Amino acid sequence: MMADANKAYVGPIPSGKKIKIVFVIGGPGSGKGTQCSKIVNQFGYTHLSAGDLLREEVKSNTEQGTMIQNFMHEGKLVPSDVSVRLLLKAILASGNDKFLIDGFPRNEENREAYEKIINIDPEFVLLIDCSREEMERRILHRNQGRDDDNMDTIRRRFQVFQESTLPVIQHYEKMGKLRRVDGTRNPDMVFEDVKAIFEQLNTQANQVSIAQTNPFKRWFLHLCCGCFDMQDRRD
Repeated sequence: MMADANKAYVGPIPSGKKIKIVFVIGGPGSGKGTQCSKIVNQFGYTHLSAGDLLREEVKSNTEQGTMIQNFMHEGKLVPSDVSVRLLLKAILASGNDKFLIDGFPRNEENREAYEKIINIDPEFVLLIDCSREEMERRILHRNQGRDDDNMDTIRRRFQVFQESTLPVIQHYEKMGKLRRVDGTRNPDMVFEDVKAIFEQLNTQANQVSIAQTNPFKRWFLHLCCGCFDMQDRRD
């Protein structure tokens, strides 16, 4: 079945096309989906959920969909190449150039497959930090009709997240790309922190755009950055 999965080839992103990607990571029930919906409405991103794409593939009744379903029922992670190619297919089909990738990468294998197949550095990684007790309470009460939301599977998903995702979090933290928010609060309160992070990203992008189109401003920003760098060294 893995051979069939790898046959589902999707072409690369066209050269010269600027794609902006933000990873959104958090345990099951941490509120990733809720925050992604708010980000989409406020900032115009396309929300891609790795889990939703996998579930859609399951509904397709293909051999690959059956394989994915077996992994999900056992509380295991789907092979990384399969998840990444589904993400790439969705990115190419969207027509947008800004994407939130929700629930991905879940482990180092995911991250390495992403870098091999898509290879676009994320602008940053948003971590929705939430206690296990709160996440469990939310999952048991959200009643979405998902057949993978039974207690045994929930506990396996918690364990997989804790064991597999921590190295990913540490990797992006070392790169200075991790942005952490407290997800135990009311969703609107959480979004105030999230919104500030995205507004900062937009401000930085605007500064770069101005510098690229105006030689004088580019020189001025370069001079200022040089002054700040010299000051930092003296400090």
